[in-house]
Amino acid sequence: MGFLHFDESIKIIKNIEIKNYKTKKIYLTDTLGYVLAEDIITDHNSPAFPTSAMDGYALKYEDLELGRLKISSINPAGSDLQDIVVEGKCIKTFTGSLMPEGSDTLIPIENVTVDGDEIIINEPVPFGFSVREIGENYTEGQKLIAKGTKINFSDIGVMASLNIVSPLVFEKPKVAILSTGSELLELGDTQTSDAQIRSSNNYILESIVKKYDGEALQLGCISDDKESILENIDSALAQSDIVVTTGGVSVGDFDFVKDVIYELGCEVLFKGVRVKPGQHIMVARKDDKFIIALPGFAYSSTVTALLYLVPMIAKLQQGKCNLKTIEATLLEPFNKRIPKAEFTACNISLNEGVFSVDFRGKKGGSSAILTNMLGSTALLVTAEDDKPKAVGDKVKVLLVD
Repeated sequence: MGFLHFDESIKIIKNIEIKNYKTKKIYLTDTLGYVLAEDIITDHNSPAFPTSAMDGYALKYEDLELGRLKISSINPAGSDLQDIVVEGKCIKTFTGSLMPEGSDTLIPIENVTVDGDEIIINEPVPFGFSVREIGENYTEGQKLIAKGTKINFSDIGVMASLNIVSPLVFEKPKVAILSTGSELLELGDTQTSDAQIRSSNNYILESIVKKYDGEALQLGCISDDKESILENIDSALAQSDIVVTTGGVSVGDFDFVKDVIYELGCEVLFKGVRVKPGQHIMVARKDDKFIIALPGFAYSSTVTALLYLVPMIAKLQQGKCNLKTIEATLLEPFNKRIPKAEFTACNISLNEGVFSVDFRGKKGGSSAILTNMLGSTALLVTAEDDKPKAVGDKVKVLLVD
């Protein structure tokens, strides 16, 4: 089976249909960062009655020409005032107070002089000044926040005003993380052989999951043993919505992950993509659970996690992928060497509203150079049929931070 075009692999991810989304109700102030699983529709007008927008005096507009009005009473915010405004009189009214019956305009305290129990009009105001009309904020039956919105502080404030105690949200997908490789050492383990290397994949993947709105289940490293891999992936599937693995998907004698995925009865959505880095990526599903098998090299697994894992986390919440592609200007040439979609680490900067990229400090070589992701890094995106790029060319760049 030939390797898939990168665009086709992304199309497959986008077209995945989820049969049963997981949702739950949680307390409002805990919803920050979750994705709404329902439309937020108003059940009342706000304000429900004409309301004062300033401290001042509620009056009849036509009485402004009298120049002098008697203060008949005081109307603090929150009070249920029974007094009404009649001709030649006004009621002192505060910000947020209901406008007294009979009034249609509020003159600010700055525009008058108080003389005993009267006010002198120093500067008139237009009709209806500083009166918040019914429904100024929102009207009954209005959809204020759409299903699929990632909840921010402003959404929480609006829902609080609607007395929504526990909105319905999509559960954040549980992502189980497994790194395969007999050579891998966990954090804190003592190195006993020069052949051993310190594992980083599982930790950067945990960070990516947390950054992009998933719940990480760190399962550590396992050796290149088929039975162990089978047991651990099967167990991980039972505990999570997505299992992401690193290593074991290439063509080596000890690359068992791809075989295990088939043995577990998963439907393989694709295996092998014409992309650099990470061409041996494999994505499979079992019901509404998914396995994303990434390459073992650190840079490869990081880039492919951004390309495939992050959109999958969003899909399980009916949310939008947080990664954005922008246009930038090349500050140095880029040599397109192979007919694959390439994602190349570059430095990104913004000057006077224009993004630009260069490759200072970025090393060429294998797909294991994770340090290329340090700093203000983005990924230069080139398609299969792109040609080498020159200084000043406009290019696509994937922002990762």
